[in-house]
Amino acid sequence: MNIAIYGRTFTEHRNNDVQAIFDVIGKFDAQCIIYEPYLEFLRRELKLKTEFKTFNSRHDLKGKADFMLSIGGDGTLLDTVSLIHDSLIPVIGINIGRLGFLSSVFVEELPHTLDCLAKRHYVLDPRSLLRLETSNNLFGENNIALNDLVIQNKQSSSMMTINAYLNGEYLNSYWADGLIISTPTGSTGYSLSCGGPIMMPQAESFILTPVAPHNLNVRPVIVSDKNVISLEVKGRSDNFLATLDSRSETIDESVQLAVKKETFPFNLVRLSNENFLTTLRKKLNWGLDKRN
Repeated sequence: MNIAIYGRTFTEHRNNDVQAIFDVIGKFDAQCIIYEPYLEFLRRELKLKTEFKTFNSRHDLKGKADFMLSIGGDGTLLDTVSLIHDSLIPVIGINIGRLGFLSSVFVEELPHTLDCLAKRHYVLDPRSLLRLETSNNLFGENNIALNDLVIQNKQSSSMMTINAYLNGEYLNSYWADGLIISTPTGSTGYSLSCGGPIMMPQAESFILTPVAPHNLNVRPVIVSDKNVISLEVKGRSDNFLATLDSRSETIDESVQLAVKKETFPFNLVRLSNENFLTTLRKKLNWGLDKRN
């Protein structure tokens, strides 16, 4: 079993958890390849008993990994999208963060999880990705997102106007602090905080959720992901911010943006005892009432 490992730097109080993760991995017959900046950090913080191979980009992973372990929270797992890209390597998140909608495996569950991976006792949960195309090739080859695209003001406190079109047909002008275009996976993220609906992962749709709209009758809209969503941004500010998951770039009014569904999915690993409805109940505390 070949495992790629990705993570971010962490604070000292997480050292024991991460040390425990690598101690468990060391007991399995697994060949590991670790994200090089992460490995350099680990060598300073932990006692690693094994020398590991490293990778820096998606090109280094071709044919070298059966799975990727993301060690951290949901933000860490979102980073793996550009590293996996179209290779379809399944990803499983080991949660040392907080809420963990996507990173659902806790440290104490890791031995069972690795055993299931070795025995192929799991299912793949394919998630749709959105693709951003811009007139200036804004994000280069890393122009995909698992959660959402967010357009918002960069510095000014004044509103912005975002003109939205579906397949070239005018939809609406959003006078707001920003606009979120979310996948079903991202429906439980920023979009939810701004009043957007929760969608099942298999829903073939995008959600357009305004951030603090000036017109109070403007509400989130669900559209088929077969549409191409085009955006024009205007405002008093010279610069705006375009964010794909955790990656941000500055744009101005001259930049034309178009969002469409990517042709390949992102594969999450789900163990047989997990599903999206269980995750919703656990993470959002549904049904936790003394009357139940």
